[in-house]
Amino acid sequence: MIESLLLTATRITTFSPSLAVTNASGFFFARDDRLFVVTSRHVVIDEPSQHFPERIEIELHTDPDNVAISTAFSILLYEDGKSVWRQGLDSAGGVDVAVIEIDRNALPQTTLLHAYTPAHLNNPADMIEVGTSLLVVGFPLGFHDTLHHMPVVRQAAIASSFGLRFQGEGYFLTDARTHRGSSGAPVVMRSAAARISPEDTLPWILLGVHSSRLDVGSRDLDLDEALGLNCAWYADILLTLTRD
Repeated sequence: MIESLLLTATRITTFSPSLAVTNASGFFFARDDRLFVVTSRHVVIDEPSQHFPERIEIELHTDPDNVAISTAFSILLYEDGKSVWRQGLDSAGGVDVAVIEIDRNALPQTTLLHAYTPAHLNNPADMIEVGTSLLVVGFPLGFHDTLHHMPVVRQAAIASSFGLRFQGEGYFLTDARTHRGSSGAPVVMRSAAARISPEDTLPWILLGVHSSRLDVGSRDLDLDEALGLNCAWYADILLTLTRD
């Protein structure tokens, strides 16, 4: 039996135009009858590094009885010269989150996945304390179970006051060992809330979208270890980005 949490994540490969360029992480988010794939904005476009892929591929499981069977599902990033992804802005500027709507009818009929919904976002009234245990579900450096096409999970903890925009930006900090390729991974907390019933097949609260490691410019590369801190953008941005 495969845990539903592992089936929320998908491995993303970017192409420009037919050459594979980067690996990243993503996850599924459903709102009403619409389905989206969520990742970091810098996965689909990153001006400073001149990263301008033309399409992405996401990996899908297509046989409920054999998770070793999967297929690549291609998504063009531009239609008629316009980007298909949605991105957001807030008072501090750009938000490093992007969502792309997926045509459910284009998916293989036997596709096996689990998607977060607005019900899986945290309630603002919840007291989520610093140090709370989290999981980051993704594909660090593209690493995964290549036989069963499953992501790996890293343990994390909340490292800044949750609900407070760290340094005025729309993210909070996590304490976790992460790598390139984890960008776009969901940051989740086990749910004990009454609003998600025990029968829910996905008993997790989606708190954030992992973006990148945070470092200090003054760090001595020879004497000082990396901070081990990361930026996770608050997941409530998805309510704006998936609005009809």
